[in-house]
Amino acid sequence: MNKRALILVALTLVQLTVPVRAATPQEARAALAKATAFMRSISAGGGWLWTYSTDLKERAGERPATPTQIWIQPPGTPSMGMALLRAYEATGDKQYLDAAKAAADALATGQLESGGWDYVIDFDANAAKKWYRRSDAGKLTPAEISKRVNISTFDDNTTQSAVRFLLAVVDASKGSNDARDQRIRAALEYALKKMLEAQFPNGGWPQRYDGKPRNAADFPVKQASIPKNWPREHAGVKYFNYYTLNDNGQRDCMATMIDAWKRTGKAEYLAAAKRGGDFLLLAQLPAPQAGWAQQYNQNMEPAWARAFEPPAVTGGESSGAIRTLVELYLETGEEKYIKTIPAAIDWYQRSAIAPNRWARYYELGSNKPIYGDRDGKIHYTLEELSEERRTHYGWQGDFNVQRTITFYEQVKAAGREAWLEKQKTKPLTDKQKESRAKSLAPRADKAIAAMDAQGRWLARGKIDTRLFIDNLGALCDYLEVAGK
Repeated sequence: MNKRALILVALTLVQLTVPVRAATPQEARAALAKATAFMRSISAGGGWLWTYSTDLKERAGERPATPTQIWIQPPGTPSMGMALLRAYEATGDKQYLDAAKAAADALATGQLESGGWDYVIDFDANAAKKWYRRSDAGKLTPAEISKRVNISTFDDNTTQSAVRFLLAVVDASKGSNDARDQRIRAALEYALKKMLEAQFPNGGWPQRYDGKPRNAADFPVKQASIPKNWPREHAGVKYFNYYTLNDNGQRDCMATMIDAWKRTGKAEYLAAAKRGGDFLLLAQLPAPQAGWAQQYNQNMEPAWARAFEPPAVTGGESSGAIRTLVELYLETGEEKYIKTIPAAIDWYQRSAIAPNRWARYYELGSNKPIYGDRDGKIHYTLEELSEERRTHYGWQGDFNVQRTITFYEQVKAAGREAWLEKQKTKPLTDKQKESRAKSLAPRADKAIAAMDAQGRWLARGKIDTRLFIDNLGALCDYLEVAGK
């Protein structure tokens, strides 16, 4: 055996004999506290953006931001707040609940009169005059109101994530009645009321909502159809009031209603979720293209949104629609919600462009993969697109299709009752906790080792809320089984 081989053998023996170090619960708790203290030190009004340069001179959500702004869209303030609530649940330490409540109070401050949230809240007094907030109601003239933004967005899980976070905070507060908790509860109750108002008669939700009453006659309840002469070019029509599945808007609204029902016990929220399921049944396109579109006009026809988002059957959001219907069936036991899923699966199986790969858009009628660009025209190959659109949009992917199909098939095979029984969480024995703690310790160790002296976790040289959320999750996972 040569010298190099002997050295390798020796190193291997050393590695085998040196015990793997595991984080202690005390170290995990200390890391949680240090990281949280740092993030609270850079918050604005109790909330956060997405990223910060280490010198805090550059800040951003989806776009560059100022020191007085916070972001709502995940992984912004609601996502951070949920991570802090998780830390409270894992440790019982009220500093995390206090931080979560501060984030919830920030949302209450920035809540719009229309009931939800824009992507951003600005705490600068002059900049805040851009928006018509709930706190402004009764204080402004109609002329002043007309100049302000009052559009709640359901795009990108923005308002929905805020509502679900408020639900969780109110639940964790256990009926506390101090002034801050009262503000948070009031914001939640108003947000839920306006979400119910935002839902259309057919059960769909818009991409954005201005809070104004609607004439139900303008939104007839009817089955989706594919018109023979659908527009091949973008005509610049505003799409914010369309029935919207894009970016899983409908799915997130329904999940919010289910969450509200479970946490409050109020039947109107379950009823809203079921109306949402009824909309998905109406929105399913006729065979042989039995999927869903990203958005529909008031005549329940697939419609253009942005210039690069044509009317089409979508390989992306259709997967989310199927999963949502299965989940609603599990919640309600109503078979109608899964009755038409086989037709959608048949369409998927005929439409794959490669193994486990689908196009985002399929042309209405021909079922050919199609692509869009900022020129508002339909293209049939990726090569036709501008470089910016070709590389900055998810034109092809697995879209969780196979996992969704497997989920449906497993639920069907097991039966609803057996599936639900299988999903019930059983308390871990001490031996199981010990085993799980050992398996989770390396992730906790990695999180602790990656933290710098200031309590920061850096991604690509920047303070990143997503990384904070992930590392807090790793520490909480460990603490839940290793002990508080």
